[in-house]
Amino acid sequence: MQEQNISTETIQAGLKIEVLNEMQLAAIAAIKDNNHVQIISPTGSGKTLAFLLPLAQLLKPDVKNVQALILVPSRELALQIDEVFRKMATGYKVTCCYGGHKREIEEKNLVQAPAVIIGTAGRIADHLRRNNFSTELITTLILDEFDKSLELGFLEEMTFIIKSLKSANKKILTSATEAASIPDFIGFDNPVQLNFTNTSLIEKDVYDSLVIIELKSDFKQKFDIFFRFICHVNNKSAIVFCNHRDTVEQASNFLKEHGIVNVFYHGGMEQQERESALAKFKNGSSSILITTDLASRGLDIPDIKYVVHYDLPPTEAIYTHRNGRTARMEAGGKVVLIVGKGEYRPTYILDEVTDLILPEETELPEKPKWSTLFIAAGKKDKVNKIDIVGFLSKVGMLKQEDIGLIEVKDFFSFVAVRKLKVGGAMELIKDQKMKGKKVKFDIAK
Repeated sequence: MQEQNISTETIQAGLKIEVLNEMQLAAIAAIKDNNHVQIISPTGSGKTLAFLLPLAQLLKPDVKNVQALILVPSRELALQIDEVFRKMATGYKVTCCYGGHKREIEEKNLVQAPAVIIGTAGRIADHLRRNNFSTELITTLILDEFDKSLELGFLEEMTFIIKSLKSANKKILTSATEAASIPDFIGFDNPVQLNFTNTSLIEKDVYDSLVIIELKSDFKQKFDIFFRFICHVNNKSAIVFCNHRDTVEQASNFLKEHGIVNVFYHGGMEQQERESALAKFKNGSSSILITTDLASRGLDIPDIKYVVHYDLPPTEAIYTHRNGRTARMEAGGKVVLIVGKGEYRPTYILDEVTDLILPEETELPEKPKWSTLFIAAGKKDKVNKIDIVGFLSKVGMLKQEDIGLIEVKDFFSFVAVRKLKVGGAMELIKDQKMKGKKVKFDIAK
């Protein structure tokens, strides 16, 4: 463990961030000088760093126990925060705890107490009831997207957790939209509120060049006009939001049946299936991700050109969170509203809207140039990106330009491989050992 905390400036330089934005600077100052701070700022504006940078300065090197707990509404958000914290290279141990992850693995990780635990309310409450970690020295509690956790019905678990944190005098709440009220059980007294929902930060960093497009269908069933739109944008990256899991899978199957590669993602899938879908979308094996509002928060995927509301968002807050997936950090983006027969554009959408008339004749988009290789080995098997590149280069006879994005998870990994080369590489590696161990290789399902 390091003898003293790394400075914010050093961490910032390590992350290759030249300048912090207005919200991040205000948050760092407020957290330093106040015990209770609420940060309200749009999705994509950098809230994760806004609380992680000051947290790194609050941690004490000589304390060999859990010092901070970060509660989040979803495993995806937990993993994103975990990734950022590790990239900060503070020297402090961090552990992620969430449903769908084997509890026994988390229990082993908690034996030598981490300084920071990031997790979902249900799993954290489970660990507390099993006395898997001590709350005695937890002085900092961060509730990221706390309103979403309440919406998802974690009231009982959150109440239990917060009542267990007797020493948590520093409390930080974040959200992308204003909540009606903060429940009393959080113990949030006279907080300093930083509200950046109506400032130039939105215009500059999040919604710059955001274009709102309306696409009208003559039918209640929108699959046909949706298909034509996907053909029209020709493989540009798009996240498509539906209100229900069944609609997600129906829309995905419709596109597949009509020759368009896509992946879908929702809370009813197994963790590995969800990880696989996201990996394919991130690495270019699919340019279309069809999802529920599960993907409206906690996913940090750059360069998404379109957010498509296949189903119109039921609330303004959901509309805002969905749109936050595009036009992130000064990049442009487009929002598409598909309005079916008998539907009307929500009254809370006050921005200028452009009608889009699609051509009658369609041409299928080009097929993606990448495939995704699944490797049944990950961090817990002491496998890293360098190992994977070396193995695929030497054994799979792939050139550097044939290997794309690599993601190494705890027990498996995903690698983008140029589609023209993946078949030959699979033949060469299928019976080979990696790092002295026999490993399963397959095309990601």
